[in-house]
Amino acid sequence: MPSNFIRHSRAPILEALADTRVVYVMGARQVGKSTLTGEIATSEHLADVLSLDNRAARDAASSDPEGFVAGLSRPVLLDEIQRAGPDLLLAIKGAVDADQTPGQFLLTGSANVLTNRKVQDALTGRIEIITLWPLSQSEIEGSTGNIVDSLFAAAPPQISDAPVGRGAFADRLAAGGYPEVLKRSSSRRANWFENYLRTTLDRDLRDISDAQKLGEMPRLLKLLAGRAANLLNSSEVGKRLQLEHKTVRSYTTLLETVFLVKTLPAWRPSIGARESTTRKVYIVDSGLLAHLLGADPKRLGEDERVTGMALENFVAMEVMKHLEWASTDAGLFHYRTGNDEIDLVLEDRSGAIACIEVKAAATVRERDWRPMAKIRDARGEDFRAGFLIHAGAQTVPLGDRLWAVPISALWT
Repeated sequence: MPSNFIRHSRAPILEALADTRVVYVMGARQVGKSTLTGEIATSEHLADVLSLDNRAARDAASSDPEGFVAGLSRPVLLDEIQRAGPDLLLAIKGAVDADQTPGQFLLTGSANVLTNRKVQDALTGRIEIITLWPLSQSEIEGSTGNIVDSLFAAAPPQISDAPVGRGAFADRLAAGGYPEVLKRSSSRRANWFENYLRTTLDRDLRDISDAQKLGEMPRLLKLLAGRAANLLNSSEVGKRLQLEHKTVRSYTTLLETVFLVKTLPAWRPSIGARESTTRKVYIVDSGLLAHLLGADPKRLGEDERVTGMALENFVAMEVMKHLEWASTDAGLFHYRTGNDEIDLVLEDRSGAIACIEVKAAATVRERDWRPMAKIRDARGEDFRAGFLIHAGAQTVPLGDRLWAVPISALWT
């Protein structure tokens, strides 16, 4: 990974190592987990480094996990933990119960092995999980701003001269945030994404699943890409693939487990009687989404069938990344009731909420922020702020605690 990319998750990892026995940095393949944790293990938190991509280490960890853990010098960084299976994590649990010193195990994995309920229950209270997503635009630009904290502080970035129109975001959407892709010309990205998907779907999924129809995963992923930033209708997708709707849901969960797909739950404040309870589906990286859609920057900026959904997907995933290092601890949701829809709703532990609506246009109209105003009026002081992220040039107040904010607020 280029040295000028400073990962904002570095500080949360170090904070966790200072007071938590096991720290698990998980995320998609090729997002820089090994690079970041390796730097930490050789500088700020000195530790031995061992990769379970190494067959001898993997075989030892799989055949005798307790003996393997007992023979490790600590602190230790174990890379690609999912290659050894859940029994290794249970052995780690036993080791840190016997010795409660913080920072003993720094783990990385390109699959969320903690979806295993037995492992999750065993490690509760002993582990902190940090997700490393593809690079955010603020990390690419070297910015330290955080859109989540700005929202809850009702303090939008004051921008006056942002690029206007779809050219302000089309190239960024097409490139995405995988470090290796950012080194390549646009003509060379397709080969990288094809190889990336093949490796992830063929290897990582088989490491964590015994599902019989994994061959359907590429088709399912493409169908989900075509429905990105929309409600996930498992029955409709199942009909297209000739799969049961329950199978579609379980396979979508597997795609989430290897960080290719993200679903967001519906926010249900019981303000309206017709609130949706269906999850929305997103592709984790906008460059991967563009590849799956067969869309170049020109099409991302001009094709109305693609532009809006691709931009909403992009903004949602940028906000998800910012949540990892925000001072505000909040959940991320979508909201739909009747004819009203809000792309993103954030709610913190105190019950305070903030909203984001996304528009690809440079000009905004009152109807674009009306649903956020309704939530503001219904929730009163619990409503902190609403940002209408758009392709305009400047930050504009829209009324009480509402602002139109240029897309560049995500990396300013």
